[in-house]
Amino acid sequence: MKFSLRTRIFLSMILLVLLASILIGGITVYQYKEEAKEYHRDRLERKEEAIRENIKFVIESTTYEVSEENIGLILKERGKIHEISQVHNMPLNIYGLDGILRLKSDQSFFPDTTDILMDDAILEELATSSVKRVVRHTVKNDKRFQSSYTYITDNKFKPLAILNLPYLEDDYFITRDLTNFLIRLTEVYLFMLLLAILFAYFLSKYITRSLKTISEKITQTRLDKRNEKIEIGNVSEEIYTLVDAYNSMIDELEESAVKLATSEREQAWREMAKQVAHEIKNPLTPMRLSVQNFQRKFDPSDPAMPQKVSEFSDTLINQIDTMTSIASAFSNFAKMPAQQNETLNVPKIVKLALDIFNEDYILFSAEKEEILAKFDRTQLIRVVTNLVKNANQAVASVENPAILVKVTEEDGRACLTVSDNGHGISEENKSKIFEPKFTTKTSGMGLGLAMVKNIVESCDGKINFTSKENKGTIFKVHFPK
Repeated sequence: MKFSLRTRIFLSMILLVLLASILIGGITVYQYKEEAKEYHRDRLERKEEAIRENIKFVIESTTYEVSEENIGLILKERGKIHEISQVHNMPLNIYGLDGILRLKSDQSFFPDTTDILMDDAILEELATSSVKRVVRHTVKNDKRFQSSYTYITDNKFKPLAILNLPYLEDDYFITRDLTNFLIRLTEVYLFMLLLAILFAYFLSKYITRSLKTISEKITQTRLDKRNEKIEIGNVSEEIYTLVDAYNSMIDELEESAVKLATSEREQAWREMAKQVAHEIKNPLTPMRLSVQNFQRKFDPSDPAMPQKVSEFSDTLINQIDTMTSIASAFSNFAKMPAQQNETLNVPKIVKLALDIFNEDYILFSAEKEEILAKFDRTQLIRVVTNLVKNANQAVASVENPAILVKVTEEDGRACLTVSDNGHGISEENKSKIFEPKFTTKTSGMGLGLAMVKNIVESCDGKINFTSKENKGTIFKVHFPK
């Protein structure tokens, strides 16, 4: 399915706004997630740093000897570990350097996040890490956790134990803010989409208005008439270039049309002159031979001379009549149809034109007694006469000849139909049937149908035909009402 330029511009702008909104929404969601990760990472680091400072203070103020074996007693003394956990709102797990759990701040707090024995991989990574800190990310029951592992040291930075902080990534507030932001963003983009639709509609209409004007002018361009140039006001440089090219083409087209028309007229007159010369030579030859023969055999004393003079005169008269018919045929073809049309009752005129034909197989019918059309009376009779003559010649060799002349109304126009059951028109001759001097008969000038077409089309009418070999032919003429 092909869309117009205006539709493509309109859809492209709407699609651009939709893609921009989807892209910004996606980037927003991604940015919020990244900020949430950074927030939880920084928060865990701050909590861990504060708890380590608190534990360091406890170790420095204890009366116990600071050693790996006593770290549990130091933090357990007077519930220090629970106090630290409550102050910082974080669970604490204390592991020995061997990875065995030694102490927990609250047995009921995050029960699924604490293992009795630390993973060896964590111990190894913690021992080799340059920052002496390891963070693990886990998901349990659709909840995300971070667990940090770091050393608890004395004032000489000797490791005493391993501090584990299980941290729940609570995204409730961030998700709520993201949802509210996306709702507001959607409302804004819906409003922008509405504005974009209106803007795209008027912009596409403005852009394509000039192109539509150009398209209409190009569609109306014809070789057989004078074409108007395009006059457009303030347009873009590209449109102006296109208009200028079209106007230049119209100038060149008019020049070419004048040259072509002149050439065609000259060619037509040359062909017509050849045809006239050929047709006139045909009767002149027997006339010359008859005169020469008469001169040789003329004998005033011959008693049969009056009869010979009569025969000679008849021969000349017949040839002169032939030349007269040739001149009349060319004269009729050359005459333009009358421009002064009148309102005619087509069935009545057609029936009158058929009165010159005596064949009983020529039938006439009319859909109505009165069907009016704007046409010249004499030209209508010429059209009917020529079409019926052609049909009559087509059925000359048919066993049961039939010609039907019918007048009807079709699509608000008067329609004359002449059909016969003659030999029909071959496929190779159908394209030539209306050409001047084309004929399939042994006699005639081949100007009848060309003259009919000229008459009909000059009065805004139409003529067409259908034909099948050895079946017959139907000619239809539509007259303007």
